[in-house]
Amino acid sequence: MTNPNPAEVRRPDDLIARFRTVRDRSLGLAAPLSPEDQQVQSMPDVSPTKWHLAHTTWFWETFLLKPYLEGYTSPDGRFDYLFNSYYEAIGSRHPRAERGLISRPSCDEVVAYRRHVDDAMTTLLADPPARHTDEIAGRTEIGLNHEEQHQELLLMDIKHVLSMNPLSPAYARSAPHEVQPTRDPDWVRFDGGLVQIGHDGDGWAFDNEGPRHNVWLEPFALADRLVTVGDWLSFIEDDGYHRAELWLSDGWATVQAEQWRAPLYWREDGEAWSLFSLTGQHPLNPAEPVCHVSFYEADAFARWSGRRLPTEAEWEVATAAMAADPGPALHPRPAEPTPGLRQMQGEVWQWTASPYVAYPRYRPAEGALGEYNGKFMSNQMVLRGGACVTPPGHARATYRNFYPPAARWPFTGLRLADDV
Repeated sequence: MTNPNPAEVRRPDDLIARFRTVRDRSLGLAAPLSPEDQQVQSMPDVSPTKWHLAHTTWFWETFLLKPYLEGYTSPDGRFDYLFNSYYEAIGSRHPRAERGLISRPSCDEVVAYRRHVDDAMTTLLADPPARHTDEIAGRTEIGLNHEEQHQELLLMDIKHVLSMNPLSPAYARSAPHEVQPTRDPDWVRFDGGLVQIGHDGDGWAFDNEGPRHNVWLEPFALADRLVTVGDWLSFIEDDGYHRAELWLSDGWATVQAEQWRAPLYWREDGEAWSLFSLTGQHPLNPAEPVCHVSFYEADAFARWSGRRLPTEAEWEVATAAMAADPGPALHPRPAEPTPGLRQMQGEVWQWTASPYVAYPRYRPAEGALGEYNGKFMSNQMVLRGGACVTPPGHARATYRNFYPPAARWPFTGLRLADDV
């Protein structure tokens, strides 16, 4: 499941400090929300905030405390059923689409559950059983990254929840980004050839990021910036959502069935468009990256542009030597006027043309934790780069996110590629 560097993961004080930081951040993200906000489930793919806070706690209890802390007792054995997500090996669970019906335990009781588990985890990490030290350290890294994934999901999901409220309430008030002039993208060329992608085993990574392996790439080019709101307006004005020749068959069927006319959260008021965001309702800013588009939409836009989406190997090769993401925000930011590739990380998850499948020689971990990534390698597309709501330091150049091609509620956008 992981590739831990023992020198990095075995120091108890470091693990405890990081554990507390990650756990506190989850509660901090929930702090602006009322108990009523935290209860709502606006569609089957969305989970209530309260459920995220409880499920991440169940994860620590299930995979670390129960196996490794002698004498540990859960505050409520029924939580095994309520807060299991998809781990078949653990047992039965409450249906995903009905998580919003779990009005009890209350938000206060979930917070008390978190305190109970946090205290026990601090005890375990401070003095782990000697024969299980490495396994506990490795599972702790999984748990920390798992909780960071749910921090992003919490913001994705509450955005959808709040968008369904006719009052359009903001998660947090903030001034919109300054409207800036836009220009056509420049193109950065890459020679291709025999390259290596995937995690190299140095430090920690999810199991689906490896093994590192060879890939042949033809020469290609990437746009130096993400596709913008202004670009997307041109697509709409050219009747892009009504031209069957631009769309994959499944995409065209979805557009017709769902009556898509614009990205998710765009709202038309007369002749003008506005956008619902975590910071409230704002007029469209043409310089911002377009966000909340499906793979089907991204593919249609690329075809309309006379370009294509990059493969995940092309994206990773282009990104490998770049700096880390610019830090979290509640909404994607316009590109800075600097030369070279920009916005490769930390604004929107970028759809690629690559299906989510196993790398050569990949083997999932044994046991319940082996269900984390491998069993989802079907009917999903790979995204790269992290988003503005991704926790700082969570994503890497090798990080492989994945969603079904019709998904729009994640913070998803695109970058164009072309053959050379």
